[in-house]
Amino acid sequence: MSKRELLLLRHAKSDWDTPCDDFSRPLKKRGKQAAERIGAWLKNQALLPDHWWCSPAVRTCKTAERVARALDVEAPQLHFDEGLYLASAGQLLEILKQTPATCQRVLLVGHNPGLEELLLRLLKDQTPPQPDGKLLPTATVARLAILDSWANLGARRAKLLSITRPATKQKYDAAPVIDGIEYRYQEPSSFLSSPD
Repeated sequence: MSKRELLLLRHAKSDWDTPCDDFSRPLKKRGKQAAERIGAWLKNQALLPDHWWCSPAVRTCKTAERVARALDVEAPQLHFDEGLYLASAGQLLEILKQTPATCQRVLLVGHNPGLEELLLRLLKDQTPPQPDGKLLPTATVARLAILDSWANLGARRAKLLSITRPATKQKYDAAPVIDGIEYRYQEPSSFLSSPD
């Protein structure tokens, strides 16, 4: 892998019926299954992260654990940061800048609206409209090619490679479903050649 990649993964569907505070909310059964399907897709695509950032909330931790299990990663080095819990795009960006320079593919498991805001901030081009109006619904991963070093990561320094979500009951012509995964791609193009 010669280019850096960032995988932004929103936590899987959580269980609002469990009486607990927001931080402690667990995953629903379908959320657990969706996290495993996204992990299986990452494995099938050979997209193994070498660095994992994760919000310490229960739903993000459990999502990361199920993704790791599907990737056959027994004990991923999950880097928890209290600042990732319900973080803004700016806060997420500052944490990503702390990623070791040697890392090529980073997975960030977090929450909306911060993840969507970060995605929009990083992209050089606009994101393709989604038929259901949702950019990063639960258990959806956005794959980005990063031009800069992690320390210099900033606005408009990424290219969207794909947005992939577990298949839902509703199917869209523009999003083919293969093995339970919905594929939503933006045409790839060249990296940015100059700073902002």
